[in-house]
Amino acid sequence: MTRIILYPLATEKSIRLMEKENKLIFVVDKKAKKPEIKKAVEDSFKVKVEMVNTFVSPAGEKRAYVKFAKENPAIDVATQLGLM
Repeated sequence: MTRIILYPLATEKSIRLMEKENKLIFVVDKKAKKPEIKKAVEDSFKVKVEMVNTFVSPAGEKRAYVKFAKENPAIDVATQLGLM
Protein backbone atom coordinates (compact mmCIF):
# COMPACT_ATOMS: atom_id res chain seq x y z
CA MET A 1 0.00 0.00 0.00
CA THR A 2 1.30 3.44 -0.85
CA ARG A 3 1.56 6.18 1.74
CA ILE A 4 -1.15 8.77 1.18
CA ILE A 5 0.21 11.60 3.34
CA LEU A 6 3.83 12.29 2.44
CA TYR A 7 4.60 15.28 4.69
CA PRO A 8 3.07 18.52 6.04
CA LEU A 9 3.98 21.90 4.58
CA ALA A 10 5.23 24.55 7.00
CA THR A 11 5.19 27.76 4.98
CA GLU A 12 4.01 31.25 5.89
CA LYS A 13 0.79 30.59 3.97
CA SER A 14 0.15 27.31 5.80
CA ILE A 15 0.69 28.96 9.19
CA ARG A 16 -1.72 31.76 8.25
CA LEU A 17 -4.35 29.20 7.11
CA MET A 18 -3.87 27.24 10.33
CA GLU A 19 -4.52 30.32 12.47
CA LYS A 20 -7.37 31.88 10.48
CA GLU A 21 -9.22 28.96 8.87
CA ASN A 22 -8.28 25.90 10.97
CA LYS A 23 -6.55 24.27 7.97
CA LEU A 24 -3.27 22.44 7.39
CA ILE A 25 -1.55 21.73 4.08
CA PHE A 26 -0.12 18.29 3.36
CA VAL A 27 1.82 17.05 0.35
CA VAL A 28 0.08 13.82 -0.66
CA ASP A 29 0.48 10.99 -3.14
CA LYS A 30 -0.49 12.09 -6.66
CA LYS A 31 -3.00 9.24 -7.04
CA ALA A 32 -4.73 9.88 -3.70
CA LYS A 33 -8.40 10.85 -3.87
CA LYS A 34 -10.08 13.29 -1.46
CA PRO A 35 -11.96 10.59 0.55
CA GLU A 36 -8.71 8.61 0.96
CA ILE A 37 -6.85 11.73 2.16
CA LYS A 38 -9.66 12.54 4.61
CA LYS A 39 -9.61 9.01 6.05
CA ALA A 40 -5.81 8.96 6.30
CA VAL A 41 -5.72 12.28 8.22
CA GLU A 42 -8.58 11.25 10.52
CA ASP A 43 -6.97 7.87 11.28
CA SER A 44 -3.44 9.25 11.70
CA PHE A 45 -4.27 12.13 14.03
CA LYS A 46 -7.58 10.98 15.61
CA VAL A 47 -9.38 14.14 14.50
CA LYS A 48 -12.52 15.02 12.52
CA VAL A 49 -11.96 16.50 9.05
CA GLU A 50 -14.66 18.77 7.58
CA MET A 51 -13.32 19.17 4.06
CA VAL A 52 -10.38 18.40 1.78
CA ASN A 53 -9.37 20.46 -1.26
CA THR A 54 -6.55 19.35 -3.52
CA PHE A 55 -4.22 21.26 -5.78
CA VAL A 56 -1.36 20.14 -8.04
CA SER A 57 1.48 22.65 -7.89
CA PRO A 58 3.44 23.69 -10.97
CA ALA A 59 6.32 21.59 -9.61
CA GLY A 60 4.02 18.56 -9.90
CA GLU A 61 3.38 17.83 -6.22
CA LYS A 62 -0.18 17.31 -5.04
CA ARG A 63 -1.20 19.35 -2.00
CA ALA A 64 -4.21 18.73 0.20
CA TYR A 65 -5.75 21.63 2.08
CA VAL A 66 -7.38 19.91 5.06
CA LYS A 67 -10.01 21.81 7.08
CA PHE A 68 -10.53 20.43 10.56
CA ALA A 69 -13.78 20.41 12.55
CA LYS A 70 -14.23 23.15 15.16
CA GLU A 71 -13.51 20.73 18.04
CA ASN A 72 -10.10 19.85 16.55
CA PRO A 73 -7.82 22.92 16.33
CA ALA A 74 -5.29 22.64 13.50
CA ILE A 75 -2.61 23.94 15.86
CA ASP A 76 -2.96 20.74 17.95
CA VAL A 77 -2.25 18.60 14.88
CA ALA A 78 0.64 20.89 13.92
CA THR A 79 2.08 20.45 17.42
CA GLN A 80 1.79 16.66 17.07
CA LEU A 81 3.70 16.91 13.79
CA GLY A 82 6.39 19.09 15.37
CA LEU A 83 5.58 22.12 13.19
CA MET A 84 4.95 24.40 16.18
